[in-house]
Amino acid sequence: MLSETYVQALVGAGNQVRVARTAQAAIHAADELAPDVVVLELQLVAHSGIEFLYELRSYADWQKIPVIILSHVPPQEFNQSIDALKNRLGVRAYLYKPATNLKTLLRAVEAVAAPV
Repeated sequence: MLSETYVQALVGAGNQVRVARTAQAAIHAADELAPDVVVLELQLVAHSGIEFLYELRSYADWQKIPVIILSHVPPQEFNQSIDALKNRLGVRAYLYKPATNLKTLLRAVEAVAAPV
């Protein structure tokens, strides 16, 4: 889960943040809010973040939502590679906790949320 520090930094930078602790709650939140960016932890309750990502991408309206993974878990634990996540599932950045500082996260969110 995103720590309160990350959430506070994102809110402090002017972002609206909705925290979902399960894949089901995240899908429900995406349905309600149509997010500009998803910051995803891979270890969710009951399902993995990878499963959430596959489900997110299965909906036509959500296929283009940029995703930033922020996790302490390497993708290999889910039989995935970073390249596969980027190429197949549209992951724009893979950031490791706790090595990722707040400025790096904020820059990544700003970069993917910027209109093209």
